[in-house]
Amino acid sequence: MIHSMMSQVTLGIIQELLSLGHGSVLNEEGEVEMDAIIMDGKDLTSGAVSAVKCIANPIKLARLVMEKTNHLLLTSQGASLFAKAQGISEVPGEQLITERSRERWRKNLKPGSNPVAYQLGLGTVGAVAIDRQGNVACATSTGGMTNKMVGRVGDTACIGSGGYANNSVGAVSTTGHGESIMKVILARLILHYMENGMSTEEAADAGLNYMKTQVDGSGGVIVVNSAGEWTAKFSTKQMSWAAIKDDQLHCGIHTGENEIVSVAASPQ
Repeated sequence: MIHSMMSQVTLGIIQELLSLGHGSVLNEEGEVEMDAIIMDGKDLTSGAVSAVKCIANPIKLARLVMEKTNHLLLTSQGASLFAKAQGISEVPGEQLITERSRERWRKNLKPGSNPVAYQLGLGTVGAVAIDRQGNVACATSTGGMTNKMVGRVGDTACIGSGGYANNSVGAVSTTGHGESIMKVILARLILHYMENGMSTEEAADAGLNYMKTQVDGSGGVIVVNSAGEWTAKFSTKQMSWAAIKDDQLHCGIHTGENEIVSVAASPQ
């Protein structure tokens, strides 16, 4: 069922410990503001939240936007009010801040620092999935760019940029410099290339190359097509990724890495 698959996509994100929820990067005021999106390729339904504070798992809130409202995106105070109405408890903002994220923030307060370049070493968390019926989904969550302006919204919460899913083609989740990704609508661009006959690898490379030549932007993507073929590509120095197919776990960090480990099949 699609809802079972959507749960797995969500679960894959909230269990990660990269740039979301606890340990997110901080804005210029030293606060956590988070963006998230989730999309169901079966009927193109989607939900997203942006600039949310005091929410431990923003991807859960994005899913509720998708399932409980007629809207695609709620932001800031409106998203917080919706969270309360749905019974999602707020957590004190300080609980989401780690010493590591605070130290990053302090370093980028110094004159001559480059938060954009620094951001390329950090991690948005994304997931794509396909079930046995061919239904695809994507989800992406992030704390955004370190030392960003208060209220800044990046690519993650924007449908077609931070992620996109369509059963007829596949699903994409993106990471990287948000403003660059938004300028080229990277996730949808990659699916466009796939619609026109490219493989997942070819489309991912073409999308990243287009972003580099057009706006000098760097990033990374994970992609799956409607046949279950997948790829993880990036133009940054590294990107942590993992994939499971046919009881095999694939993972890597640096260009060209693809470690393979056999895993037991999940009980049905």
